[in-house]
Amino acid sequence: MFRSIPSVDELVNSAKGKSLEDIFGRSALLVSIRTVLDKIRKDAGRKGGPEDFSAESILRRAEKFLENKNSPSLREAVNATGIILHTGLGRAVLPPSAVGQINSAIKGYCTLAVDAETGQRGSREEHVKHLVCELTGAEDATVVNNNAAATILILNTLAGGREVIVSRGQLIEIGGSFRMPEIMEASGVILRETGTTNKTHLKDYASAIGEKTGAILHVHHSNYRIMGFAEEPSVGELVQLAGKHKLPVIDDLGSGALVSLEEYGLQPEPLVTESIRKGVSVICFSGDKLIGGPQSGIIAGKAEFIGRIRKNPLARAFRVDKMSIAGLEATLKLFLNPEKLKSEHPVYRMFSLSPEELDLRAQRFMGILPASVHEKAEISVVKGFSLIGSGSAPVEALPSKLLSVKPCKISAEDLARKLRYNNPPVFTRIHKGSVLLDLRTMQEEEEKIVAEALSSILC
Repeated sequence: MFRSIPSVDELVNSAKGKSLEDIFGRSALLVSIRTVLDKIRKDAGRKGGPEDFSAESILRRAEKFLENKNSPSLREAVNATGIILHTGLGRAVLPPSAVGQINSAIKGYCTLAVDAETGQRGSREEHVKHLVCELTGAEDATVVNNNAAATILILNTLAGGREVIVSRGQLIEIGGSFRMPEIMEASGVILRETGTTNKTHLKDYASAIGEKTGAILHVHHSNYRIMGFAEEPSVGELVQLAGKHKLPVIDDLGSGALVSLEEYGLQPEPLVTESIRKGVSVICFSGDKLIGGPQSGIIAGKAEFIGRIRKNPLARAFRVDKMSIAGLEATLKLFLNPEKLKSEHPVYRMFSLSPEELDLRAQRFMGILPASVHEKAEISVVKGFSLIGSGSAPVEALPSKLLSVKPCKISAEDLARKLRYNNPPVFTRIHKGSVLLDLRTMQEEEEKIVAEALSSILC
């Protein structure tokens, strides 16, 4: 049986082998052929069959191996889940202006950290600092690679080795099982808890202040809500208390809103401008959640504290690259004209889509599906909800219209899995034996891709 297996030389020197060598290189081709042959020999006793040993079959499998190995692992995907800021799928869809500015910055050299007037070394944060200050009212600002890094950097700079007071109700856990107590420990401060999970009074903070106190930390409940018998002091009250003891107040807003979400029919999130107006020393928030830009952590506040943060050696370890700077600058500029957010920022466009608009899109989408797809599945438009995602506005659900696809011959789980195997992969929801497609998070140009994927799988 093994004598019928073509030799490696025979396979490499065949017409198909030469073609694959031209595309992938000789070394890679040899590895792929030997990998396939090893597997054939291992499986021969169980599978067998002359067809498994043909040169054509072996080279076809080698080609598939090479294609898979050379295909990017990180690739575009279609988000039909209805979760707007989907962490697993890259969170925010960047505005076209941000994509354009990133492409411009990476295609060659760029003015990342150079002063064009003097020709001397400059600061990369200058590209976004003035925008953050203009949009928030802060005296100064800097940017790091995410909000967890921002929290660590602030705590380490302002209160390293000292106690930081925080309410027990604000010791949150963020994505990836990172908990606020662990972040505080990593930053080199001593956690000083006060109050209870549901109620913390101003007097609790006052009684916790002592000689070892370095700062008061206020953490917004970004990814959950405490409702009912609950109470905690406002940021303004904490600022007044801290002022009497000459202590800094740090406000970790998490998601960070630059515009009122009530305009989009959502419950309000704390505005960055309000915290700055109330006099917090330093505030930090994500650039890739409600800002809708690339992953980043924005730090803003009083100049004396930002200056100290900027000089911390950790600031270099946490700094952002040119792609993040370029994307964030372009995204922040959209907030200078809030009236245009709905039309120019994908995240806020998705926020603003009404169920009626989504129903029209769903009906149109059904119309582009081939008749054969309708024969292979029960397809209808149903009521549902979309979510903000990524811990932003956690109790919010946006009324939506979803496309329900209930396949006749395969299970909903099989259909969803095959959609994920599509190129590009399509991510959906499953409910009561149906695959649900939320057009709120599907971009209009992706509708044809999904229609073709459904047709290919079902027909």
